Order: sequence, then structure tokens, then C-alpha cells
Amino acid sequence: QVQLVESGGGLVQAGGSLRLSCAVSGRIVSLNTMGWYRRTPGKQRELVAVITRGGSTNYVDSVKGRFTISRDNAKNTVYLEMNSLKPEDTAVYYCNADVIALGTLGTLWGQGTQVTVSS
Repeated sequence: QVQLVESGGGLVQAGGSLRLSCAVSGRIVSLNTMGWYRRTPGKQRELVAVITRGGSTNYVDSVKGRFTISRDNAKNTVYLEMNSLKPEDTAVYYCNADVIALGTLGTLWGQGTQVTVSS
């Protein structure tokens, strides 16, 4: 069974930094595009950043210059380095991945990790 497990969330003051990790486990054949999304109460889930297997990236405008997405294909892991955090970055952050695995094909999601930025 394929699982995505996020870690690295927490409470940080405005201007601080956090690094989120998302490790994909299971009988993985290939991981294609991977991404980070976030959801705040009363709002739809928002794309934060995505990265292709080849390393091409895309970000929502509100995090450009502050967040960096990266991946380690050997470890089946995607990261989100978040700097200069703002209170409006407070949300539950979810990773996802386009997965090809034995018995599994499709886009899978992690369980989410809470990021809280205090002012």
C-alpha cells in the first residue's frame, strides 16, 4: 500500500522558517509531479508549489521568493522550505504525488500537517 507521510509542521513566529517533508512509501515504480497544497478554514484547498520529476517548479504568487520546493527522487521525498513566514501562511499543508506503483496508479494525498504562524 502506498502512503504519503508529511512531517515538519508546527508553530513559528512571523518571519521564521519551517521545512516540510513528505515521504512516499510502498512498491513505487515512479513518482511524477509532486506538490504541496494548503487549506485554511472556510477556503478551498490552494496549490502552493509543484515540482516535476525533472525538477521544473511552479509556485503560487503569494509564496514566490519565500518558499522553495525540492525533491529527492532516490528517497521518494518532496520538501517545502518555507522562509519569511507570514500569519496568512497558517494552514494545513498537504502533499500529493502522481504515483505509479504495483497495484496503485493515480494522484495520492498525505494526511496533512498543521503550520501555524503567529504575529
